[in-house]
Amino acid sequence: MSKPVIAVVVPTYKETSHIVETLSEIGREVSYIFVVDDACPDGSGKLVQEQVSDSRVKVIFHEKNLGVGGAMITGYQAALETDADIIVKLDGDGQMNPALIHELVSPIVNGRADYTKGDRLDSLTGLSQMPSIRLFGNAGLSLLTKISTGYWNITDPTNGFTAIHRDVLKVLPLEMLSKRFFFESDMLFRLSLYRAVVWDVPMPARYGTEKSNLSIMKTLWEFPWKHFKNFHKRLFYNYYLRDVSAASIELPLGIALWWFGLIFGISSYSQSLATGVAATTGTVMIAVVPLILGFQLLLAFVSHDVSAVPNRPRHKGDLPW
Repeated sequence: MSKPVIAVVVPTYKETSHIVETLSEIGREVSYIFVVDDACPDGSGKLVQEQVSDSRVKVIFHEKNLGVGGAMITGYQAALETDADIIVKLDGDGQMNPALIHELVSPIVNGRADYTKGDRLDSLTGLSQMPSIRLFGNAGLSLLTKISTGYWNITDPTNGFTAIHRDVLKVLPLEMLSKRFFFESDMLFRLSLYRAVVWDVPMPARYGTEKSNLSIMKTLWEFPWKHFKNFHKRLFYNYYLRDVSAASIELPLGIALWWFGLIFGISSYSQSLATGVAATTGTVMIAVVPLILGFQLLLAFVSHDVSAVPNRPRHKGDLPW
């Protein structure tokens, strides 16, 4: 039996300092390499054409900048036109070690996952090497991603070192994915709707002289809002449109009881302060009991959501090495 065919997509924008070296480190287990020049002002794509003689490399040029997500969509579409079984995303800034591609795709090859991604937060050594601003940002984004996607088993959601089986990639609505830096998080959201199995693959990050094009202030505003919208879309689709379960009742009932208890309690307390008359035991109970019941129902919903993380791969069968 033949080995799985692997394609690598490398989106590039202002990465002339690292792109050539990154491509030279990609092993022979990879059959296709697609470099997508996202209207790069310093000519990363042309540099690859001039200095890289690897016959596996094909450079695709965008006439205008579409963002990392737009570049990946172009690369994914090009890879799907080949016979590639697995498509890997590898950034061209040198932070990801191409020697780890074999380890990254192994869970997919062995039929245990549909999509894999790097995890720089698994090792304490790796954490100590990560800049503080990235560490705290990743911790916050990890929590938001768990809530919005339902993948409670993953961390480091913005890690761009990923791999996906072609059977899964073909069914995703690529045109609906975020075109900018929210791309990786949006991929996880779309995968959750498809109930694809996602695995984290621990690996160290490499930090050097590269500069991130991601604006921290823009991320603080844009990412939480998009996670908020994706969370509500997921709730509606998974718990009310496609499936209905006890959790479908626990969530709205828990929210209603908790808010009723909170509002009634605050109102009663304010009235007691204004009149100088202490609230009766019955009034206190009317506020406390809904608060407790609502909180318990919300905990029950979260418990159900955590236990519902997909664990049966959607792609067809194992792939031989």
